[in-house]
Amino acid sequence: MPTIDIDCSELERMLGIELDKDQERIGEVLAFAKAELKIFDEKTCMMSVEIKDTNRADLWNVEGLARCLRGFLGVESGPRRYVAGKSVCEVNVDARLKGIRPYIACSVIKDVELTDPIIRGLMQLQDKLDHTYGRNRRRTSIGLYDFDQIVAPLSYSVAKPDDVSFVPLGFDEKMSLRKILVKHPKGLEYGAIVSGHSVWPILLDAEGKVLSFPPIINSNDLGRVTEATRNILVEVTGTVDETVLNTLTIVSLSLVDRGGRPYSATVHYPGGRSVVTPRFDSKPMSLSVDYANKVLGLKLSGEQIGKLLPKAGYEVEKTGHSIVRVRVPCYRIDIMHQVDLVEDLAISYGYNNIQPLWRKPPTIGGVRPEQRLLDVARELMVGLGFQEVLTYTMANPEMLFVKMNLKTEAVALKMGLGPTVEIANPKVQTLTCMRSWLLPCLMDFLGCNLHVEYPQKVFELGRVTVHDERAETRTRDVDTLAAVSCHGGAGFSEVKSCLDAFFMNLGVSWQMREAKHGSFIDGRVGRVVVDAVDAGFAGEIHPSVLEAWGLENPAAGFELNMARVVEIISRNL
Repeated sequence: MPTIDIDCSELERMLGIELDKDQERIGEVLAFAKAELKIFDEKTCMMSVEIKDTNRADLWNVEGLARCLRGFLGVESGPRRYVAGKSVCEVNVDARLKGIRPYIACSVIKDVELTDPIIRGLMQLQDKLDHTYGRNRRRTSIGLYDFDQIVAPLSYSVAKPDDVSFVPLGFDEKMSLRKILVKHPKGLEYGAIVSGHSVWPILLDAEGKVLSFPPIINSNDLGRVTEATRNILVEVTGTVDETVLNTLTIVSLSLVDRGGRPYSATVHYPGGRSVVTPRFDSKPMSLSVDYANKVLGLKLSGEQIGKLLPKAGYEVEKTGHSIVRVRVPCYRIDIMHQVDLVEDLAISYGYNNIQPLWRKPPTIGGVRPEQRLLDVARELMVGLGFQEVLTYTMANPEMLFVKMNLKTEAVALKMGLGPTVEIANPKVQTLTCMRSWLLPCLMDFLGCNLHVEYPQKVFELGRVTVHDERAETRTRDVDTLAAVSCHGGAGFSEVKSCLDAFFMNLGVSWQMREAKHGSFIDGRVGRVVVDAVDAGFAGEIHPSVLEAWGLENPAAGFELNMARVVEIISRNL
């Protein structure tokens, strides 16, 4: 959760109330913003505040915190109105930025009186937004500049790594873009964002002076804001248009709340599209009175709700018996559903004013009947001398198919295995899809335990994930049992004997039918059929599979679709 450092006296000044260094009182006030006082230094009046609501990016500085608290404390009612003046700066965007970092939004805040604490607060807000909402600058990054030193229009373009040089912020040496990535601390930290492209983003003014190398670092000349700066250009670049615009709004309003006057900038995109930023427009939303009362367990009228919501900073347009229409301020980027309005309504009403109600559970919890059968199956496997293991539910195609001598997923489909469910944005190269069968996971386990003495007999009863177009998520989890025995005498007869004992104790009949499977030796593999239903396969592991996992001893195993087996047993009971 974001933790910010703020000056208590500064918060008092912006709220217009005295807190008198009373930590209990401060804690009560911060609770309205779902924040908690962590550290308070009475000598310096500095305090460390943890923001519990990670979606409220507008609270990550003293200006936003004060903006939120004023309504709850009765200092203000409803939202502050923000209006940006006419456009005073134009930005031309290069078409080559598409696929690299295509979006930019700007504002100009004039007549700001900066102090060292205000600048440090801005840097703290910038850092929090960059690392959280901006996903470590991959989605957005922020730049602040002395507008008086900039000649408009601006050019948001690209440059080859060695073609442009400038003095980066905090340095006095001129560096090329490539050199910045290897010498500047910010280049080392964020260089991977742009290094994979042949050209890199660059922001220039009309005279060709460098403002910044987004998203890495500002220039030391134009991108340095001091206490003498009065007019500030705020710039946000990124890969998601909506996130860029929201970030610009939050940073701009922090300066406006300090007395600055906001002005717009016009961004010209390739293809003739132009956008005026920032956006200070509120958005309309409706709150159902019945829904609010159902969630909170109250009996509030539309009129009562209409009086409470302005305390949370909303503008109430119309109150009715069934619907309350409000306008959500531009900085409340966390509001997505009417339940978000209900939460703020509860805070305005006061949690302590809501009578607690201990709900009686409508049902009594218990184990599902099929789970009891799965537990019995586990006990039987342990009784047959196998040790239970737990493996990752995620895998990769090489592990599931190539190492199992199936070559491709298409071959696996012919063997009766379901198609794999791939991950859209995998974070680990070896975990790119959900496992579609368990046997490869057990082989991987044996391959990682070559140092353990033999025989090794392991099993896993877990779930695999397969495609199912009829399901809501188009995927379905299937309970599956797999077992492998690995030692000098392991073979087909051993696993068949295990299956005989396993099904006999479950009280069902079964048989083995001839089959072919790339993971097993031809002639030593078969389909497991339970009550005329295909329930799995068993056999002696193919030598190429053993070699792929580095195993020197023979191995034999089986895999059963326990969902089908349980269904058959339940039907026969």
